[in-house]
Amino acid sequence: MHPILKTLCGCALITVTGLAHAQPAPQPSAGSHALTLYGEPPAYSADFKHFDYVNPDAPKGGTLRQSGFGSFDSLNGFITRGNSASELSLIYDTLTFHSLDEPFTEYGLLAERIERAEDGTWVRFYLRPEARFHDGEPVTASDVVFTFNTLIEQGAPFYKAYYADVTEVVAENEHSVLFRFRDGGNRELPLVIGQLPVFPEHYWAERDFSRTTLEPPLGSGPYQISNVSAGRSITYERVKDYWAADLPVQRGFYNFDHVVIDYYRDTGVALEAFKAGRFDVNQEVSAKNWATGYDSPPLRDGSIIKEEIPNLNTQGMQGFVFNTRRSYFADVRVRKAISLLFDFEWSNGRLFHDAYTRTESFFDNSELGATGTPDEAELALLEPWRDQLSEEVFGPAYSPPVTDGSGIIRDQMRDAYALLQEAGWKIVDDRLVDAEGNQLSFEFLIVQADFERVVLPFKRNLASLGIELTLRRVDTSQYINRLRSRDFDMVVSGFGQSNSPGNEQREYWHSSSADNPGSRNLMGLRDPVVDALVEGLIQADSRESLVTHTRALDRVLRVGHYLVPNFHTKVYRVAYWDKFSHPETSPRYDLGLYTWWVDPAKEAELKEAPALIEQQEN
Repeated sequence: MHPILKTLCGCALITVTGLAHAQPAPQPSAGSHALTLYGEPPAYSADFKHFDYVNPDAPKGGTLRQSGFGSFDSLNGFITRGNSASELSLIYDTLTFHSLDEPFTEYGLLAERIERAEDGTWVRFYLRPEARFHDGEPVTASDVVFTFNTLIEQGAPFYKAYYADVTEVVAENEHSVLFRFRDGGNRELPLVIGQLPVFPEHYWAERDFSRTTLEPPLGSGPYQISNVSAGRSITYERVKDYWAADLPVQRGFYNFDHVVIDYYRDTGVALEAFKAGRFDVNQEVSAKNWATGYDSPPLRDGSIIKEEIPNLNTQGMQGFVFNTRRSYFADVRVRKAISLLFDFEWSNGRLFHDAYTRTESFFDNSELGATGTPDEAELALLEPWRDQLSEEVFGPAYSPPVTDGSGIIRDQMRDAYALLQEAGWKIVDDRLVDAEGNQLSFEFLIVQADFERVVLPFKRNLASLGIELTLRRVDTSQYINRLRSRDFDMVVSGFGQSNSPGNEQREYWHSSSADNPGSRNLMGLRDPVVDALVEGLIQADSRESLVTHTRALDRVLRVGHYLVPNFHTKVYRVAYWDKFSHPETSPRYDLGLYTWWVDPAKEAELKEAPALIEQQEN
């Protein structure tokens, strides 16, 4: 993928680093220790000691070993080039720290205090004088300005879209940095800016940020990279004199001395490696594996623990994504017809041990998803666009049909064929063809071998209507490159959602992201109605308005049939070797793995477990 041209930055912002500028600087005030979306009081006061979901006295030590999928060839996760290693965020601190038990509240990390304009047109961060990079150099406002401009100029296209409403960033002095906004309508933007990782300007002065690298970058976070085996393994070492270790937002976190990630190209091989004690924690995504794949001596003797932890997050959407840039997927009737041929109930019973719930909404498992018919507030947003919307939008929120799970879907096939006929397709000699006799055929691009079993029943149902689906499995690098260049017909992908959606919606659905390489707008969605709803969502001035906008957006996306909805589970399925402890209270909106710790007594007992001794001897 070609690097992002530096000339693009000229239209994104005006860079000022301590020089005079046209607008007078807002006068400093005391500021606050936290930011909330609508100005509501944060859950934790300015003098709080630690979050409720951590153990502030957790012992430090031990190693957390995890698995990565595929491989990696870069330690720069902020550009479109290369395939970056996992967990790189461990080496960077951000201006603020996101609370894991509140929908969207940010507490100061690098920033000691945060000040936000009453009219929402600027935010100022006061940096902590004690903040240090790993080489001992202080973190300054100039580093913040450098980071922001570097991401806009040389980072992935995502950043330019994400920070589109920022017009100016100013280093007012060594410890004060001011961000100005295009207008005051984007209430989320101060919190979004707070999530900015800060890079050391002096480190990058002699390096090219736009290129991939296997040289461990310099950061200021709780870990630094201590060992790299390209494509195979990466090791993070806890920074013993980490400058923020005793801050309330960090106390009880990052208790492991080392975090090691070994890479596997096959999830089946990874599971066997886990059971053999090659790594410690496995967050399972396969219902089949969860039900039957862990049976082993270590599980039976208690050396491996299987735990389901409630997941209260908005589930978002996973689905088989249509690339609407392909002419045969441009017609919504074709997309809907193909969607009808996915028999979730059969798959759930035969493949998934009835472990999943069908995903209906792009904001599932939350109040953000549309239900029933539009209420008065939703209609106020949708009515101005009635002539551009399907009448379905104004009826009950679309839900996929429910089958009896037998595998016989005659009703769905009949409805699908009717739609295809309306769109100009017909069956000739057992092939679905257009007016020119071209068969409807497309390729499903996958990277994980074990996902084939999910797609194959779908392929059979398509074939029954004369549609040819070809499964194409490629390696991780090819997969990423083909997604970035939009060289695919259909892929499986997820669109995760927070409990307070905002700027990232531009990256998912907005016309401005449709042609950006590396954006999440995989389907190539360009719709003025969606654009307007996304912008309204971002500028919502209350929780009530935000919910109304997400519900309206959800309705429009659902009737657009841009993907075949998949399924979700409402728990984290976590298997781990019994050497860990974790707080009794889990964070409401996260697994909280980095609040866990190695329990010395458990680790010593585990080393004597018969199953583990046998594994080591073999």
